[in-house]
Amino acid sequence: MRNQTIQMVTLLAIISMTGIVVLQVFWFRKAFDVRERQFDQNVFTSLQRVGEQLLQINKQQIPNVRLVKQISSNYFVVSVNGEIDTKVLESLLTTDFIQHGLMLDFEYGVYDCNHQKLVYGNYVSFSDQVHDRPSRELPKWRNDLYYFTVNFPNKTNNLIGSMDIWLFSSLVLLMVVLFFSFALVTILRQKQLSDVQKDFVNNMTHEFKTPVSTILVTSRLLTKPEIQQQPGSIEHYSNMIQVEALRLKSQVERVLQVALSDQKQMEYKMEDIDFHECLEHAIASAKELVKEKDGTINTHLNAVNTSIRGDRMHLTNMIFNLLDNSIKYNRSNPIIDVITNNAGRRLEFTVTDNGTGISKKNSKRIFDQFFRVSTGDVHDVKGFGLGLHYVKHVVKDHGGKVKVQSELGKGTAITIILRQ
Repeated sequence: MRNQTIQMVTLLAIISMTGIVVLQVFWFRKAFDVRERQFDQNVFTSLQRVGEQLLQINKQQIPNVRLVKQISSNYFVVSVNGEIDTKVLESLLTTDFIQHGLMLDFEYGVYDCNHQKLVYGNYVSFSDQVHDRPSRELPKWRNDLYYFTVNFPNKTNNLIGSMDIWLFSSLVLLMVVLFFSFALVTILRQKQLSDVQKDFVNNMTHEFKTPVSTILVTSRLLTKPEIQQQPGSIEHYSNMIQVEALRLKSQVERVLQVALSDQKQMEYKMEDIDFHECLEHAIASAKELVKEKDGTINTHLNAVNTSIRGDRMHLTNMIFNLLDNSIKYNRSNPIIDVITNNAGRRLEFTVTDNGTGISKKNSKRIFDQFFRVSTGDVHDVKGFGLGLHYVKHVVKDHGGKVKVQSELGKGTAITIILRQ
């Protein structure tokens, strides 16, 4: 499937799922508003009756206006023209709320005109699991008449809890969205992996084709009679075959090493070794490569304690891969600095270069399998994108850490921290 098609399908799918989620939120809010209006209406009716009953108890005339005012979403005020007995008020409120199906915890207070303050009454719960709460100060209303207030502290939570079907449908929708997101991410990762593997196959074909072609052409030259009569030419062409064969072997071994590391079958021969010895062997192997580009490798071996426990071969290969990358990703004469230091009970090993550098975007992916920093030409820099992936595996298996500092166009510094 082409990238443009995948992008279009992904965009349409995201728009569709976003629309469904927005509609669900919209209708959930609508349903909640309906329930809240029904609740408020029942509260108005119940409190109006309680207010009229208090007026009748005080033998006062019932006015033609509504006695109830809603101050906030869960706070109501009822005006009465007389003193209020809190015990009578609590009994009336509890009885009327039960009749209207308002089985919701509430707290009430009574305004005392004599002392001009709102006195907390009580917290009333219809659940045996709720213990008595300490008294607290309720908000005062801007009125000096006799009145009482009722507050529903758990109104919102109870209304949401009563919307079972809406909560269930929202949960199902959330699961669908999560499954869809997982499927979409999986598809995109598979597409990316397919592209990376395709690039790997192309690079591997190119890397294997060059030494094989060189070996084939050189071996044919060795069969010619005029060449066989020239010992110098025979030695020259034999060396070429050997170099290309070793290069081919190195590439095959690198692929096999990463394959084994992914399957967790890489075998380590752990022993006490001198890290500087591994370093010297790796530098010796990389010197020919750096000479081809008229570069230099400078060593700053500041570490005093260089003994670590690890696999000599894999650590040497790890160092060589770092040096090889510094040589390959350099358009000028490579200047590579190799530095070692002791930091407590750890050995720090750093390779810095003056190469092309790595952007912040790519620096997070350079250790991914098959990933290669683009240089504009897929064959401009030889390799499979396996070197740093192998480095990461070896360092991790040795209980170490890898740090990268790089700036595009200004070189790269990779630090390996190993336990001693």
